[in-house]
Amino acid sequence: MSNFKAQIDRLSSLAQKPHVLVVDDDERLRQLISLFLTENDFLVTTAVDAEDARQKLKYLQYDLIVLDVMMPGEGGLALTKSLKADKITTPVLLLTALGETESRILGLEAGADDYLSKPFEPRELLLRMHAILRRVAAKPALQKEAVRFGRWTLDMERGELVDGDERLPLTQVEHNLLKALSSKMGEVVSREELARMCDIDSAERTIDVQVTRLRKKLEEDPKLPKYIQTVRGKGYVLWSD
Repeated sequence: MSNFKAQIDRLSSLAQKPHVLVVDDDERLRQLISLFLTENDFLVTTAVDAEDARQKLKYLQYDLIVLDVMMPGEGGLALTKSLKADKITTPVLLLTALGETESRILGLEAGADDYLSKPFEPRELLLRMHAILRRVAAKPALQKEAVRFGRWTLDMERGELVDGDERLPLTQVEHNLLKALSSKMGEVVSREELARMCDIDSAERTIDVQVTRLRKKLEEDPKLPKYIQTVRGKGYVLWSD
């Protein structure tokens, strides 16, 4: 009986740990990340490439994906785009050895939630992972009434744009950003304040990339935005119907 209880307690303990999928073709780095995260109370599954990751995503749900960009065959950016297209909303943290600015922009445009360049300090990886998980778990006390943008209505609970039976998923960062703007409807919000409200990188380009992604989903003509407008030198303002 005591052994059975111990097994139940162990399973319960594992269930409470965040489950992360680490995808990297570098066996040594994959093992080091896995060991470090396991020692820091994560449940870790590893995959050697994009195909392996797809198979494991079919059968298990993960709280976070840590994904290498430079892999043989299908790289991390392509896999991220594909996962988002398949409406898999699991947040993604990209690892890459490419130039920081270019990689960050490409990663965010692909739908990633954050980016970390190699080589990195294990503690920074841990901090960024916890920041993503906080964003996912957070339910800010922003306005809950329906907000319309042309034909779309924002589903605050599910993080989707809805038009009848059609649903357009948002990434966690896009969802938080749109909710933050919605909470200050008609007011100019600076990039710094948006970054603080959404708990994301405060770099100007980071916010701009996310706004560009949202405009592509919301606006009839993203180059002439009607809903998310730029106020030069100050930030962004959101208007609804």
